[in-house]
Order: sequence, then structure tokens, then C-alpha cells
Amino acid sequence: MGQITIYLDDDSERRVRMAARSAGVPVSRWVAEAIGSYALTTWPQSIRELPGTWDDVERPPQTGKDIEREDL
Repeated sequence: MGQITIYLDDDSERRVRMAARSAGVPVSRWVAEAIGSYALTTWPQSIRELPGTWDDVERPPQTGKDIEREDL
């Protein structure tokens, strides 16, 4: 497990400590959970459901032709 040092201004530190105390967890766990919730590795389900939901978007017809790829 890695360790990271962060520097916070006094007000931010106070708010983090209060939030951790309120959640009943150590500050390090609260920070780790906060990072985990903001540093998502996948899109949320609500975002993944968006493609194709806009009926008013007109897409131009595909008139282009693919070119052949060169062999490597």
C-alpha cells in the first residue's frame, strides 16, 4: 500500500478532519474513499446510458468509403 503526503491549508484540513470524524473513520480512510469516489476508472451508469438518447440530433449519412489499410 502506498503512502502520499499532501499539503492542505488550515481551513481544508479542518474540514477534512470534521468530515472524517462525522463519518466515524480515520482521516486517511476518509481521504482514500474521497479519492476513490472522484477518481473513477469507469463511467457512471447514468453516463453510459446517454448515447442515442438525443432524438433531435441529426447525423449526416455515411457517404464516405473506407480505404484499404497497408499491411505492416
